Amino acid sequence: MAIKIVRKEGDPVLRQVAKPVPEVTSNIQKLLNDMADTMYENQGIGLAANQIGILKRCIVADIGEGGPGLIKLVNPEIVHSEGEQLGPEGCLSIPGVTGDVLRAMRVTVKALDQDGKEMEFKAEGLLARCILHEIDHLNGVLFTDHVRRMGGPRR
Repeated sequence: MAIKIVRKEGDPVLRQVAKPVPEVTSNIQKLLNDMADTMYENQGIGLAANQIGILKRCIVADIGEGGPGLIKLVNPEIVHSEGEQLGPEGCLSIPGVTGDVLRAMRVTVKALDQDGKEMEFKAEGLLARCILHEIDHLNGVLFTDHVRRMGGPRR
């Protein structure tokens, strides 16, 4: 596995829309593994392929304690959402900046897993927030586009 460079705000790739993955191949599996390594190395809880300069619809997430562990998703989409939560977000691509963002409290996600099998699952709270944040990245949207109130440096 390899740790990749996380692209920072101002890099045009962060504002581009990622392309669907037609098939989960060994190259896509390697990408997902590299993304997970990069996320952990940078102490993040989620990462989209755009953030390492690759315009493919792939995300990884691991919200830590209390979560389901590492999730690797290909072509993720939200098929249902409900409720609201207003809370702080930060981003590996915008270091030192936080802001309060309104997101759905619960989502149903449909995607392919790392083996190319279709899956659907429900997420709520922090995991729902993380997945919505990463799917936004795949659509060229940054959390700062949704911020209700900006914060200071993350600790």
